[in-house]
Amino acid sequence: MLDTLVSLGLTRTEAQAYIFLAKRGPHREKELANALKRTTQQLHSSLKNLQAKGIVNATRERTTRYSAVSLEKVLDIFMNAKVEQAKAFQASKEELLASWRSIIKKSSNSQ
Repeated sequence: MLDTLVSLGLTRTEAQAYIFLAKRGPHREKELANALKRTTQQLHSSLKNLQAKGIVNATRERTTRYSAVSLEKVLDIFMNAKVEQAKAFQASKEELLASWRSIIKKSSNSQ
């Protein structure tokens, strides 16, 4: 699972944090850092990235507790991101082909 999450775009630390939270439930940053043998500074940015991606949730308590969203939702998030990337690639493909055709046409006309 760790390698799969990394191949989808998470860092190793992000994937480890997600798996830990998914298996063990909500934890505070310090508890999670201790369990993963990381400093809280190392883990902080990973948790913020996961939160920004919608992969973990954070409480609004004085001491924030992080929890993992379901794996199904995580896979949906990655799938939707890949679909958007494919759409953007399709749009740029059309522009590139149009530019190429224009270059070829100009080259043919000048000969």
